Amino acid sequence: MKVLELNLPVTSENDREADLLREEMRRKGTLLINLMSSPGAGKTTLLSALIRALPEYRIAVLEADIASSVDAEHIEAFGAEAVQVHTGGMCHMDAQMTAEAVHAVSVKNPDLLFLENVGNLICPAEYDTGAGRNIMLLSVPEGDDKPLKYPLMFEKSDALIITKTDTLPYFTFDLEKCAGRARKLNPGIRIFPVSAKTGEGMEALTAWLRSEAAAWKQK
Repeated sequence: MKVLELNLPVTSENDREADLLREEMRRKGTLLINLMSSPGAGKTTLLSALIRALPEYRIAVLEADIASSVDAEHIEAFGAEAVQVHTGGMCHMDAQMTAEAVHAVSVKNPDLLFLENVGNLICPAEYDTGAGRNIMLLSVPEGDDKPLKYPLMFEKSDALIITKTDTLPYFTFDLEKCAGRARKLNPGIRIFPVSAKTGEGMEALTAWLRSEAAAWKQK
């Protein structure tokens, strides 16, 4: 069997812009979190639950989509500012696009600024957005084999949130197997099985976010 490895390097210009944005966020004490997943994994639903669970934090959300403003409208209904970003057909956000969206936020120095990246398990992992933390979501219905198919996303993420755990009885999904595959790619990755619908696992996730936000402000 022949295996062809094709890799497109992230441009050095994007890396420079990402570092500048990260430093700006560090000075302001704002933790920018890049949320990545396939379409339908539950990013918007999870964000809505986090907004409710973290009332003491000033939270804003950057909603990146190829079209529509459905997710931004949903977020604003929960009381957080949302900036809708239309990517013009691009399947990811890069550092320049993220910086433009960040500067459109009217909330002054939010504690947590979430970038809900375009739904895609490939392109978003290839571009540094300038985020302080990268988090990926994997929903139970997608299957536990995704670390084998999309390794870069798992390698680049600080945390893996396994969503829709309330559907575990209805799908063939092995949590331990999935976690083992993810840790083989990224030994330091934090893993949080959650259900935004039932609240299962949300306490551990919010505790981690609080600790990460506090550590970011101390840098």
